[in-house]
Amino acid sequence: MKKLLAGAAMTLMALTGGAAQSQDYPDRPIMMMVSYGAGGATDFQARIVTMTAGNEDALGMPIAIINKPGAGGRVGWNWFATQADADGYTLAAYNIPHFIAQSIEGGVEYGADSFEPIANWGADPAVFVVAADSEMNSMDDVLAYAKENPGKLTFSGAGLFVGHHIAALQLEKAAGVKLAYIPTKGGGTAAMKAVIAGDVIAGVNNLSDAFRAREAGNVKILGVFDLERNEFLSDVPTMKEQGLDIDNASVNFRGVMVPKGTPQEVIDKLAATVPEMFANDRVAKKMKAGGSPMHIMTREEVQAMWQARQATLEELLAGL
Repeated sequence: MKKLLAGAAMTLMALTGGAAQSQDYPDRPIMMMVSYGAGGATDFQARIVTMTAGNEDALGMPIAIINKPGAGGRVGWNWFATQADADGYTLAAYNIPHFIAQSIEGGVEYGADSFEPIANWGADPAVFVVAADSEMNSMDDVLAYAKENPGKLTFSGAGLFVGHHIAALQLEKAAGVKLAYIPTKGGGTAAMKAVIAGDVIAGVNNLSDAFRAREAGNVKILGVFDLERNEFLSDVPTMKEQGLDIDNASVNFRGVMVPKGTPQEVIDKLAATVPEMFANDRVAKKMKAGGSPMHIMTREEVQAMWQARQATLEELLAGL
């Protein structure tokens, strides 16, 4: 009986201790893993949307960004799903459709059920870019070259089964052409550098990266892979406007998630606080200045979005 009572007491202490710990959360700085390199769109935006985390009206503790790039995000997300502590002090940035498409294709140790979404901060469409001195000035020019030179139109993107790759597959199907998609090491930043340097004829990249590159006079943006024109690029037509049956399946949603198994009290605290943190005026101004479209969504809205994207991508990838 004494052993039984002692065991019960220890269990009660562990439970109350865990509750107290969750109640005091966070009581130390938090790390957020970005599975792409420093300077790319995800890293750039993650540093902006977390910059007010230490404010008393936010989490009251700073968030430090840690980069674990490689294989189109697979390296970081594999680590996060299998090795990250589920204690609320290790967060990660997610990219949709990237990690869902990768899990559908296989060869990774994660899926949507490996993580718990917290909140979404942005929606970044893919765009088609060429160097500023390119003779191509429209998607008609691009596709005319592709039809005359099957498989020889080289263009870069941030990896396999990321938004850029999905956009490329959709473009091939919609236009009935064979293209040469080249996934680059180093994410969107490296993919953009390949276009500017002339290593490839064109590229598919994030609108936010392309916006900054166009502002610097380095690229032309010929089309947007979305259903409507974007406020940052009101002069650039969508693919649909240019006669191509391409939807918004490649739009890159970005947000914050935690590993499965994180205490519910911690998830609830983050889910209540993080969307408000994203809505901070300083954050909005810096995101706008960087050409980074914001799209704030709550945990429940993200859960619904993940589920919808899972169904869409399973159908899309089966067809491609």
